Amino acid sequence: MTPVGTLTRADLVEALNKEIGLSRADSAKVVEQILHEMCAGLSRGENVKISGFGTFVLRDKGERVGRNPKTGVEVPIAPRRVLTFRASQMMRDRIVAAG
Repeated sequence: MTPVGTLTRADLVEALNKEIGLSRADSAKVVEQILHEMCAGLSRGENVKISGFGTFVLRDKGERVGRNPKTGVEVPIAPRRVLTFRASQMMRDRIVAAG
């Protein structure tokens, strides 16, 4: 298996700069604004859906009993809100085709 890289904000800025021709400063502003809007929506409890890419979904998980794998001692796990991502069918098809 080949090593996997990481796509960063800087990579997104560079892609906007090359593909659309925006300056690096303007590209950085666009990337930051998109991420800001996504975070703001999630913090308001909204799901974020990007057509053809996927959906970021907030889920509330109830309290449950977990177990320390080392000692076997049961411990309560507090209720919490988690963020999950569900890839769109188009994204899944692209990933399978690329692999």
